[in-house]
Amino acid sequence: MLPNLEIGQIVNTFGIKGMVKVKPFTDDIRRFDKLKTVYVENNHTQIEYEIEEVKYHKDMILIKFKGIDKIEQAEMLRNSYLTISRDSTEALEEGRYYIVDLLGLEVYTDEQILLGTLDDIFNTGSNDIYVVKDKQGKQILLPAIQDVIKQIDIENKKMIVHLLPGLI
Repeated sequence: MLPNLEIGQIVNTFGIKGMVKVKPFTDDIRRFDKLKTVYVENNHTQIEYEIEEVKYHKDMILIKFKGIDKIEQAEMLRNSYLTISRDSTEALEEGRYYIVDLLGLEVYTDEQILLGTLDDIFNTGSNDIYVVKDKQGKQILLPAIQDVIKQIDIENKKMIVHLLPGLI
């Protein structure tokens, strides 16, 4: 069974009526408008909550869950992650992937040299940076651009990259 997808983290409360402030982990924050329920995960527990209301405030999402009506209840959810099941996700266009599907891929050069595994991904604004870690723990940072990332094969857990001069 595929893991749920993390779509955000509850970072704070908002107001006194049980609303929470969520940092989104998605390119399209308007996806929250379409959600009826989410899972709130914390300390290896997972509880499904019905969404009563969604608002947007700067780059954050404000969510009111059914049954969470006081600031004290909302405070208990702080630092939890919001996840959704795979079957409630939208299909991605070709060449786009969920981060959870990329992490752990073995990364090879186009000359079939194993560089390591994809350990982390972070966004710099202009493009993502893929963090590849070898067996000794050394990291290689690769820009997620077409000149570098040549092939991603989720099924075989493999990525082929072309190392531009100066990358390592």
